[in-house]
Amino acid sequence: MELDNKYCYSIELDVRDYEIDSEGIVNNANYLHYLEHARHRFCDHAGFSFKAMQDAGLIPVLNRVEVDYKTPLRSGDRMVIAIWVEMKGVRFVFHQDIFNAATGEMVISAVVSCVCLKDGKLSRGELLAEKFKPYLK
Repeated sequence: MELDNKYCYSIELDVRDYEIDSEGIVNNANYLHYLEHARHRFCDHAGFSFKAMQDAGLIPVLNRVEVDYKTPLRSGDRMVIAIWVEMKGVRFVFHQDIFNAATGEMVISAVVSCVCLKDGKLSRGELLAEKFKPYLK
């Protein structure tokens, strides 16, 4: 599946059977796990893992999540999670879209916003902004 060039990172994942609800589709809460996993892998890709952040006294904290559910995923489906990132003030805003890898159909569109705590206090996120600079729109 070919993605739009606005995305700076993508990852493919398989739906696991235990993520399916009684209706035969992925339970809505599991999409939040998919999004989080993709953000963590993006941070690894950007060279600043969550472990490295913690070691530097930096803790990213979610302050808002918006999800638009479009079409469901089912058992056996494979997904592509694509990310682009921007900075708005002190917030890092992750725009994350999940697509069905087989059909290219959009599954969800999400906007996830986080702020950074440095040594327990709200920061401007300078260190994270430096690490993410090549990826920020």
